[in-house]
This record gives sequence, structure tokens and C-alpha cells, in this order.
Amino acid sequence: MTAPEEPTTPDTPTPKASGAGPAPDGAAQPAATADVPGTGSAPQPEPAVDSAAPGEPVAAEAEAAAPEAAPEPDYKDQYLRAVAETDNVRKRARRDVEVAHGRGVAKLAKELLPALDNLERALAAAEAQEGDEHQLTSGIRLVQQELIAALGRVGIVQDAPKGAAFDPHRHEAIAQMPAEGVASGTITEVYSAGYLLGDDVLRAAKVVVAQ
Repeated sequence: MTAPEEPTTPDTPTPKASGAGPAPDGAAQPAATADVPGTGSAPQPEPAVDSAAPGEPVAAEAEAAAPEAAPEPDYKDQYLRAVAETDNVRKRARRDVEVAHGRGVAKLAKELLPALDNLERALAAAEAQEGDEHQLTSGIRLVQQELIAALGRVGIVQDAPKGAAFDPHRHEAIAQMPAEGVASGTITEVYSAGYLLGDDVLRAAKVVVAQ
């Protein structure tokens, strides 16, 4: 009695890796890569692209972004301004001193002028009676002239304008009289002298004017 024969099955070929052919002798077989479902192959990272142009454009953008530096102070201009201001202060101080001095002199002169007027009248009366050769009146006349000279040294000038044209800014007409051979408006007599301090009239001269 013989044993029954086993059924034979056809040989099933072993599947080969896709894309892999027979490797030549001695060559390394490349490793199989697994496909990512739905993507085919793994994505490769893209190289970073520098949007800025090389060189100067980058520096220009940096300068534009940086805050503007404060301008340096102009020390020369500040110095010149300080010098000019100091000079103005000095001039104002000098002018104020001159004005104060002039006011003080004018106030003193106004107090002295009536005394000078009385002295002049007394001398005129004495000289009319005794003559110019009298020693007393001559000595007093010298004192009067010295007082007038002292006023002149501080800027006060006597104004006795006999024969000059009448000036309403400097003279006060107390009378108008006809005078032969004299032009109208001419001062023919000075009743009391005037006094000037620079361009200021301390006292107007009292005069008689020809018609």
C-alpha cells in the first residue's frame, strides 16, 4: 500500500522592492524608503531668501530707522550773543547814570538861579549909582562870573540872547516894543537870562521883542 501524494502549490514569487533592480556584485544595496501617504516624497525645506539687497541699502534702512541725532550747540553764536547782551547792559547802565546825573545837576541849578538873578540886579543897581570903577561892585561881579563859569563846567550854559532872533522854545517874551532899525522878532532887551543844560531848557530867557 502506497502513501498518498501531497498536493503541490505553485511557487509564489517574492515581491521585489519597487525601483530596485539586481545590484551588481560588490555594490551596496540602497535602503528602501517608505513613501509618505498622500505626499509622495518628504518635503525639503526651502532656503531662506534675504529680501534686503546686499551692501548699502541695508545701511540706508538702518540709518533711516535710527533716531536723528541732536544738532551740536553753536558755542560761537552763544558767545557773540552774550558779548552783545553784556555791551547793551553796560550802555544802559551808563545812560541811566548820565540821566540821573543830569537830573541832579538840573535840580541844583534851579535852586541857584534865583540867587544869581538877584545878584545881577543888585550889581546893576550899584554900578549905575557908583560907576564901574568901584572896588566893591567889581569884586562882586567877579564872584558872579565865577558862579556862572562853575555852572558851565557841569554843562549849564547861560542864555542871554540880546540881538538874536526870538525862539519860542528857548525864550519867553514879556513885551513887544517898536524899535527903529531893528527887524521884527529881534530880542532888544533881556530881563533875565535863560539857562540850558545840553539840549534841555532849564529856564527860558525873559526878553523884550521888537515889533
